[in-house]
Amino acid sequence: MAVPGSGHVLRMEGEFAPASAGRSAAVTYDSGWVPPGARIQVVQDSGRQGTAVELRVAGLRPGHAYGAHVHTGACTADPADAGGHYQHREDPVQSSEDPDYVNPHNEVWLDFTPDEHGEGFAAAHHRWGFRPGEANSVVIHQEPGGAGERLACFTVPFEPRG
Repeated sequence: MAVPGSGHVLRMEGEFAPASAGRSAAVTYDSGWVPPGARIQVVQDSGRQGTAVELRVAGLRPGHAYGAHVHTGACTADPADAGGHYQHREDPVQSSEDPDYVNPHNEVWLDFTPDEHGEGFAAAHHRWGFRPGEANSVVIHQEPGGAGERLACFTVPFEPRG
């Protein structure tokens, strides 16, 4: 996905490892859904027209609909450390469940369903950019939409709009 008049492109790739394996940018919390060795790529393209985020995965369970979102914290062995969903307009009440804030227009939703080879793709584009230091990971959830159990996390140092 290209953003017209794009400015900066950030591309990160990783291979999932169990949380118990030590520090890794790509951590799996449930190897049945996101097995060690599965791969992830995240691309952020930001400029005057907004921010685009692309997600590509390989090695996941074919045919299962996963959810994925940009989160506020970095990944650690504790899934909760990734924080909540990044919100363009922050809900003053956290943890947010208000549909005025929890929606694909105010958050970055990257839901995907891997094909028969376990490969999946999702993309989102917003006319807004990330606030500095507030978007730090992509979390893969068991269910598409607003959330679901956290299955895996990939630390991505998202950048503010250029």
